Amino acid sequence: METILNSLALGFSVALRPDILWFAFIGCLVGTLVGMLPGIGPLAGISILLPLTFGLDATKAIVMLAGIYYGSQYGGSTTSILMRIPGEASSVMTCIDGHAMAKKGRAGAALCIAAVGSFVAGTFGIVMLTLIAPPLATFALRFGPPEYTALLVLGLIFLAYMSTTSLIRTLLMAAIGLLLGTIGIDVMTGHFRFSFGIAELGDGIGIVPVAVGLFGLGELLATPSRQVAADIMRPKLRELLPTREEWRQSTAPIARGSVLGFMIGIIPGSAHIIASFMSYAVERKVSKTPEEFGKGAVAGVAGPESANNSASTGAFVPMLALGIPTGPVTAVLIAALLIHGVPPGPTLVNDHPNVFWGFVASMYVGNLMLLLLNLPLVGLFVNLLRIPYAYLYPLIIMFCVIGVYEVNHSIVDVWIMLIMGVVGYCIKKFGFDPAPLVLGLVIAPIFEMSLRQSLIMSDGTWLIFLQRPIAAILLAICLLMLALAVMSYLSQRRDWRAKLAEAEAASEKN
Repeated sequence: METILNSLALGFSVALRPDILWFAFIGCLVGTLVGMLPGIGPLAGISILLPLTFGLDATKAIVMLAGIYYGSQYGGSTTSILMRIPGEASSVMTCIDGHAMAKKGRAGAALCIAAVGSFVAGTFGIVMLTLIAPPLATFALRFGPPEYTALLVLGLIFLAYMSTTSLIRTLLMAAIGLLLGTIGIDVMTGHFRFSFGIAELGDGIGIVPVAVGLFGLGELLATPSRQVAADIMRPKLRELLPTREEWRQSTAPIARGSVLGFMIGIIPGSAHIIASFMSYAVERKVSKTPEEFGKGAVAGVAGPESANNSASTGAFVPMLALGIPTGPVTAVLIAALLIHGVPPGPTLVNDHPNVFWGFVASMYVGNLMLLLLNLPLVGLFVNLLRIPYAYLYPLIIMFCVIGVYEVNHSIVDVWIMLIMGVVGYCIKKFGFDPAPLVLGLVIAPIFEMSLRQSLIMSDGTWLIFLQRPIAAILLAICLLMLALAVMSYLSQRRDWRAKLAEAEAASEKN
C-alpha cells in the first residue's frame, strides 16, 4: 500500500502541473460536448481529435483523449434527460426514466443524480484501477509469446461473443482487420507485403486514417442530417438539488452500478453500453416498486449512469496492465500511446511511471472537473444542440481531412480515410459492427509477432500452446465461448422453427 501511495504522489505531481490540468480540462469539456451531440460518440470524437495530439508528449495526449472518453459518459445523460435523445449509446437507458422525471418537473434533480452518480462511480473505478492494475501488470510479466498469443485470441473471441451482432459477422470483421494489419514491411524478414508498390504503405495502414474514416466520417454519413428540435427544457441552478427521498432512493443503485460497471468494464466488449443495460435490469429486479420504472424511477437514472462511468474506467485496467484493448475506444487510445513511443502493457508501470501514474492521477482530477462542468453549465451546453447539422457536419469533415493529412503529410492517408468512411457507411447499412475491424488492425502486429515467436520457440510445432498451462487455459476458455455461441445459435433456430410450426398450425385451423 505504501508503494501505491508513493506512486500516486508521483502521479499527482505530474497531474497537477498547469499544462496537464489544461489538457485534462480540454478533454473533459470536449468529451461532455461529444456525449451530448447525437451521432458523434466518444469513438468518433477521439478519432477526429487524435491527429491534434501529435505535437504533445504522451502524458498530455493520453490525458486529453481519456478525458474525452469518460467525459462523454457524463455528457450523454444531459440530452437523454432533457430531450429523450441519447447523445451516446450508453445513455439509452437514462432516456426512459430520466426524461419521465423531466416531464414531472424533476429534470434538475435527474441531472444532479446522474452527475453525482457518475462522479462516485468514476472515482470508485479509478480507486480500483489504482489497486488492481499494478499487480496485474506484475503478473503479466510472466507471460511469454504463447501466453500473449492466447490472450489476444481470447480478447477477440470475447469481443465477438459480447457483440450485439452475430458471432460470425464480428469474427469476420476482426479477420479483415487482422489482414489489413499485415500490409507493410515484414518486421522479421524486411519484405514488403501487399503494398501494391505504394511506398507510404511500408509502415502499414495507419490506425488514425482508419479510425477517423470508420468512426468519424462513417458515423456522419450513416446519421441522417436533421435539425434537433428547439423545444429543450432548461432547468435552473436552484432546481438541481434532489429531495432527501430522491437521495435515499439513489444511494443503493449508485453503489450497485459502480461495482457492476467496473466488473463488466474489465471484460472485452462494449462494456459501458452493456453495463448500463444490465444495471437497469438489476435495479428493476431488486426494486420493491418495479411498476414505477419507465414512469420516472430515480433508480432508473442513478444505476445506469453510475454503471456506464464505472465501466469506462474499468476498461483501462486491461489496456494499461496487459496492453489488451477491451473495445474500439481503448484500441484507439493504445494506438495513441504507440504513436508517442510508449507501448502499453506489463512494462508500462516500470518503464514509464510518469505516464502511467500521471494518467491515473489525472482521472481523479478530471472526475472532479466533470462534476463542476456538468452541474452549473447545463443551460449553456444545451444551447449548442440548436446548431443545425447542416453547419456542424461540414466542419467535422473538414477537421477529419486536415487532421489526417497533418499526421504524416501524406495524401495516401487522406485517401485511406475517405475509403474507410465509405466502408464504414456500408458496414453500418448492412448491419455489421466496424469496431472489431479496428481491434484486429491494432492487435495484428502484436499478435503476428507473438505467434511467430511462439512457433520459433517450438521449432514450428503448434503443441506449444497446449504445453504451456496458462496458454492452454486461455484457449480452453476460447473454445468454451465458441461452443456456448453455437449452442445459443442452435437454440434460437429451434425456437424459430417451433414458432413457425405453431403459426402454420394456427393458420390451418382458421
